[in-house]
Amino acid sequence: MSSHRGASGLRTLFFLLLVMVFSLGAILLMGQLQSSRAVSEDTYVFSEVFNEVLSTVQEHYVKEVDAKTLIYGAIKGMLAELDPHTVHLPPEYFQDMKVDISGEFGGLGIEIGMRHGMLTVVSPIEDTPAWKAGLKSNDMILKIDGEPTQNLDLMEAVHKMRGKKGTSVTLTVGREGWTEPQDFTIVRDIIKIQSVKKELKEYDLGYVRITNFNENTDRELKQALDDLTRKAPDGLKGLVLDIRNNPGGPLDQAVKVADAFLSENVIVSTKGRDLSDDKTWYAHPEGAYSGFPMIVLVNGGSASASEIVAGALQDQGRAVVLGTQTFGKGSVQTLLTLKDGSGLKLTTAYYYTPSGRSIQEKGIEPDIKVEELSPDQRLALEHMRRERNQRLREQDLEGHFQSKDTDEKKPAAAPVPAEPEPEPPAADEEEAEKIFKSEDYQLERALDLLKSWEIFQAVLKKKAA
Repeated sequence: MSSHRGASGLRTLFFLLLVMVFSLGAILLMGQLQSSRAVSEDTYVFSEVFNEVLSTVQEHYVKEVDAKTLIYGAIKGMLAELDPHTVHLPPEYFQDMKVDISGEFGGLGIEIGMRHGMLTVVSPIEDTPAWKAGLKSNDMILKIDGEPTQNLDLMEAVHKMRGKKGTSVTLTVGREGWTEPQDFTIVRDIIKIQSVKKELKEYDLGYVRITNFNENTDRELKQALDDLTRKAPDGLKGLVLDIRNNPGGPLDQAVKVADAFLSENVIVSTKGRDLSDDKTWYAHPEGAYSGFPMIVLVNGGSASASEIVAGALQDQGRAVVLGTQTFGKGSVQTLLTLKDGSGLKLTTAYYYTPSGRSIQEKGIEPDIKVEELSPDQRLALEHMRRERNQRLREQDLEGHFQSKDTDEKKPAAAPVPAEPEPEPPAADEEEAEKIFKSEDYQLERALDLLKSWEIFQAVLKKKAA
């Protein structure tokens, strides 16, 4: 009897638990349905308002306007409420985007982005017209051929800078430290980007420069590393991977470049609002280039894919990162083709390094901070600036002739001794800066560190023997 009651009690308890589980599930499901219904109702209500405005404009506006202009304008306004990397690409702009990824296009050779609402140079690509003209990372593009850029989105700005080879475009540029903007007139050219460059330095130290990431980067990198390895009789003793002023490119290429030097663990992960955007990429054990120390060079022009590579190699302890803080572009854009042939570049997730760090806005902090110019070079430039500011001009001299009347001498307040002739101007400071940078202080420091590593290794082997 007692046993029967116990079994009956257990059945009752089990039934009650089952009812509670189903009830909880039903409540959660109802909540989700109500939430979805609320979103759907809101979308429906505001869509009705949009259609009402569209219809009213088409029927009563003072001039006839085609539907495409109105709809594209509305889409542009809608996406402007989001982040600067989310944009609608009309068919011709969408084609530009596809051409960029292939590694050959016509234009100036700069990667641009929005920073604090300003059209900003992320990085000029090496050996392109923009790079040769002297544009720099963080330059603000205020006008394109005299047209203010404040109301342009990224793709409109890119499209305006594109054009036939041999034609010119004038960019009005602001730069930190300048008192007023300056114009750069640049002749467009066909931009054929050699993504990877290489050189074998002394002591069998390899130097590889990745100027940008495109669909050929991983193959070019492998060729470069294989060639350097063949040229070093006893194998590479160290490698400098230079991704300074590299504006980035396709995510898959960043993963493949990092994978070339890693044999295990996470390379990068993404997290978004949708679970389908939560992804993780891992290194593969086969084919990794290892057995030598590495230094990765970065600066403020290293963005996006460059930051993924630097972050992965830094977090996994495969390389020391040297230079200055990177750009901080850590968001993922998905490119979608729309029915009319236009495109939607939509931010869908954020990048995270293997340790879980977000790249967005913060960028990658180098392990060893080294400025572009050495302390002596910075001191020399500062001396030039002071010299320039103190240099006398004719109008500063007492009793100088006025331009409007050279027959009349400006009266002097009191007799003064003759002023010495001003010294010839010192070399232009921007030209001097170019000369200093051609010496590449950061690269010299990186190579010195790798040489030191080799020396320490030799000393340790002697002690062990």
